[in-house]
Amino acid sequence: MDRDCPDETSTELTPIDPRRDPPAGAVVVSVCTTCKSADGKTIVGPQMIDAIKAGLDAADPGVVVRPVQCLSVCKRPATVAVSSPDGYTFLFGDLETDSGSAALLAFVRSYQQSNYGLVPWRDRAQVLRKGMVARLPPARWSPDDGRAPS
Repeated sequence: MDRDCPDETSTELTPIDPRRDPPAGAVVVSVCTTCKSADGKTIVGPQMIDAIKAGLDAADPGVVVRPVQCLSVCKRPATVAVSSPDGYTFLFGDLETDSGSAALLAFVRSYQQSNYGLVPWRDRAQVLRKGMVARLPPARWSPDDGRAPS
């Protein structure tokens, strides 16, 4: 057993520091590679991965783009998740490569600067507002009242 890993049988959550602003660690952009286009013929994930990677530059060293086989949002292709170890996870669907990749890149940059990655609704591109599937709190965020950090 790896001593650096928490006990996997434990249900205890270690609260994260509510005073820390940006999410710690890399921002991970997970792109579904099994999503098919509306006609059911074309797999759209690889093009989305290529477009996102092409938009990254030296200013984005803390961003990891990875393929995943399925995000289980098959009726809303292309599907992409944005997450970090101590940040919120956002799941977006109905993304097209051109508009979606540009919006995601802007979102990732805002995510890196936002409190726990919680990018305000008004700061998200319209395509991401319409494509929002879910927003999950950080695993270690456990305030008594369940509210998002302010």
